Amino acid sequence: MKFVPHPYQRYAVERIIQDPALGLFQDMGLGKTVETLTAINDLRYNRWQVSRVLVVAPKKVAEATWQNEARRWDHLQHLRIVSVLGTAKQRIKALYTPADIWVINRENIPWLVDYYQQDWPFDMVILDESSSFKNAQSKRFKKLKLVRSRIRRIVELTGTPAPNGLEDLFAQVYLLDGGQRLGKTITSYREQFFTQDYSHPGQQYRTYSPQDHADIRIQDAISDICISMKAEDYLTLPEFIEDDIPVVLDPAAKKAYEKLERKTLLEVDEDTITAGSAAVLNGKLLQLCGGAVYGNDGAVVNIHDCKMEAFMEIIEQLHGEHALVFYWFKHERDRLLTELKKTGLCVRSYQGPEDEAAWNAGEVDVLLAHPVSCGYGLNLQQGGHHAIWYTLPNWALEIYQQANKRLHRQGQQYPVIAHILLVQGGVDEDVLASLNAKGDTQETLMQALKARIEKARSK
Repeated sequence: MKFVPHPYQRYAVERIIQDPALGLFQDMGLGKTVETLTAINDLRYNRWQVSRVLVVAPKKVAEATWQNEARRWDHLQHLRIVSVLGTAKQRIKALYTPADIWVINRENIPWLVDYYQQDWPFDMVILDESSSFKNAQSKRFKKLKLVRSRIRRIVELTGTPAPNGLEDLFAQVYLLDGGQRLGKTITSYREQFFTQDYSHPGQQYRTYSPQDHADIRIQDAISDICISMKAEDYLTLPEFIEDDIPVVLDPAAKKAYEKLERKTLLEVDEDTITAGSAAVLNGKLLQLCGGAVYGNDGAVVNIHDCKMEAFMEIIEQLHGEHALVFYWFKHERDRLLTELKKTGLCVRSYQGPEDEAAWNAGEVDVLLAHPVSCGYGLNLQQGGHHAIWYTLPNWALEIYQQANKRLHRQGQQYPVIAHILLVQGGVDEDVLASLNAKGDTQETLMQALKARIEKARSK
């Protein structure tokens, strides 16, 4: 296929070629991968400015996304792209395979830095979904920081550079400029742009709120090395519609649900609840809404079938339209597979590139996927335009947005409809409200759970 870039794509390619460090904060579906490959091709074969390019990506993206994108376009098919995955022996073999681009999953960056030590060979590094480097305390950030001086060119790609707030920008920008614009440390960054919150005395973690106009000041500080592009500014995409499906528990199910929810909530002291314990607690409540939970011995305990019945009704009402179904817990996937097998539909659970290809070819009626496993890089818009959320992600806005964009992206011809199953009065409703508010999801989680605990105690 011939690549005829949009004006914004030409601009992005030119900036990648011109700038030794660039944050391409471009919305999902605008073509970051083809833009980056086009620039790499020019730098490698026309300008001779790079020789070895490393792409750091989520694991599923590292498996095939970059290779598939190169094969798609006429001007890129000669590029040699090797995935650095598998065992240590397999990864080492891949590193010594002749190529133009090596793609490694982000979890293996510490291993890669330790393997090369003082002989780091990659003169250009692409961080695909750079928001995964937002934590300045993470091992992957610290290891990449060690070899940053040996990297002549670096490009950061993401549609959500600050998924949980402006604090997420520090580490990403630091890898671009070494701390010139936002400060050398996270502490100095916070002192310059944030104030510490003291509204919750005794809490075990510190939170910070942006100062007035901090967003504008930060944008001004990084505007010369970061490009921000939103899809709505450049593409005419079909409408994205959220279709909330209320799930009403029958009397027996409601009684069982309320009994277990109350027991679960009362096991927690709301005065000492932490972000970690809140996430675990919320996970249990989400399982209850779904109809089954993991017992203390790891076995799955069925509670009710109300949400499953609502899900099967949606499948029936689609009348053959294909559906991408998101689940959150492994036992949900297994239960969904069991029910769907009774329908005679072609059902797959997403495992890798073969499932992506089959879906886009129209060979799959229902594709089950965990939003984390297919939240980045996959192009699924050719296979359908219905998504069903059996269980919403555990207060993870970025995961929710990225997963929806697997269908709602360039090339989609129909309105994308996300059918969201919501147990009435359950924690499902709290999660969706938080995701739609796009605010401080962690703080909202804490407050919502405390409200539920207080309600349980009053009964």
